[in-house]
Amino acid sequence: MQVIVGKSAGFCMGVRRAVNKVMELASENAGAQISVYGPLIHNRQVNEMLEKKRVKIAHALDEISPGICVIRTHGISPQKRELLKEKRVEICDATCPRVLAVQKVIEQHAHKGYFIVIVGDKGHAEVEGLMGFTGGSGIVVDSPEKTDEIPCGVTKVCVVAQTTQNHGVFKRIESLLRERYADCIVFDTICDSTAERQQEVLDLAGKVDAMVIVGGKESANTMRLVEISQAAGVPTFHVETEKEIDPRLFKGFARVGVSAGASTPNIIVHNVAKAIEAIA
Repeated sequence: MQVIVGKSAGFCMGVRRAVNKVMELASENAGAQISVYGPLIHNRQVNEMLEKKRVKIAHALDEISPGICVIRTHGISPQKRELLKEKRVEICDATCPRVLAVQKVIEQHAHKGYFIVIVGDKGHAEVEGLMGFTGGSGIVVDSPEKTDEIPCGVTKVCVVAQTTQNHGVFKRIESLLRERYADCIVFDTICDSTAERQQEVLDLAGKVDAMVIVGGKESANTMRLVEISQAAGVPTFHVETEKEIDPRLFKGFARVGVSAGASTPNIIVHNVAKAIEAIA
C-alpha cells in the first residue's frame, strides 16, 4: 500500500520550542519540582513522557508546587500570571511566540477602545488566555452566525483568530464583519504552519483513496485537519498512535495520505505510516 506523508506533518516551531525547553529544565534542575500549568501541549504521549521525567502537570493553581512553573504553549491571561507570581514560583514562559503576538494585538487595540472579536473555540486554553487581554470587552465566535451575539452599541471592532483556527471560517467571519462595521480592523493571526498544514491536507485528500490524521483527541488543530479532510469527501481516520490502525478498515485502498497535528511527535507519524505500509 502506498503511503504519502505530508511534508508539514509533526511538531510545529512553537511546540518543538516548548518541549525542548521543558526537557532542558528537567535535565538541568534534577531534584527540583517542575510544574506545567495545564498540559504543555495537547498530546497525551508527550505529556506522559514528561511526567516520567518528574514534570508535574498541574490542572489548577493550587496544584502548583514550590519550584519552577512552566506556562504552556497556549499561554495564560494576565490575571492568572499575576496569581502565579503571588505563589513565588520561578516562572518559565513556554508560550508560543505566535500566541504572544496575538496577545499583544488584543491588548493594544482593547486599550484604544476596540471591541475584540476572537474567532476561535470557546473554552480552548489559548482562547481563554486571549480573552484575558480584552479588558472585558470581547467575545469568542466560531461561526458567522455567532457574530449576532456582539453587543448592540459596538461601533468599532478588532478581529483576530485563535492561531489554529480554520482559515475558511475566519475569512467568512472577516467578510461579514467588514460589511457590518465601518471601523473594522482585522488581523489574520492564524499561524503560517497551521494554514500550510490545512492546505496540504486539502491537496492530499484529492490525490488519495483515504486519509489518516495523527494527533491528540483534544488537539484543536488536529481536529481542524480531520474536518477539512472529511469535507473533501475522502474516508478519514483520526488516530493517536499506530496501535489504532485497523487493517480491516483499509481494504480496497491503494493510496493513503497521512498528516498530523502540530503537537504530534514525528516518530509517531513515522510509526503510523509504517503500520499502514505493512497492510497487505
